[in-house]
Amino acid sequence: MKTDAVVQDINHWIDALVVGLNLCPFANAARRKNLVKIKVCTESSVEDCLQMLVDEANKLEQTDEDATTLLILSDGFVEFDDYLDLLALAEALLDDRGFEGILQLASFHPNYQFEGAAIDDVSNWTNRAPYPVLHLLKEASVSKAVESHPDPDNIPGRNIDTLENLGLPALLEMLRH
Repeated sequence: MKTDAVVQDINHWIDALVVGLNLCPFANAARRKNLVKIKVCTESSVEDCLQMLVDEANKLEQTDEDATTLLILSDGFVEFDDYLDLLALAEALLDDRGFEGILQLASFHPNYQFEGAAIDDVSNWTNRAPYPVLHLLKEASVSKAVESHPDPDNIPGRNIDTLENLGLPALLEMLRH
């Protein structure tokens, strides 16, 4: 798949859902300040993806800004269980490389399914994206954003309510472009 098309799909997802529906109340400011880096990994091997993740983590750690990096896995990890295996390895690797307390990972996948939720439950869409994504965030930035939010504990529930009120057909229409 062409990298430009992948980036376009991810940007549309961010604009339509993440920012458009305010699923992440912190994303809009980061977008406006041009602090969201999108990096496409066209490799499908676990080793190559993890190496790219570490490379991006090293770059992100060096920035002084509230930057964040979305590592898009465009050519692999289509199966959700394979992605979850990669996610576990990625988290362990970041800890091994000394990023614990500095960086954290958020995860998104086209087939994301919360434990105990039905595959077609709209709540899964809070963590669904057009491609598998490993989202690197600076923990200090996350802490600062959460502290400034009036009700951070309610964000997941509010997101589920938003998506349930919208309904799956309207949600899918929003993702079309």
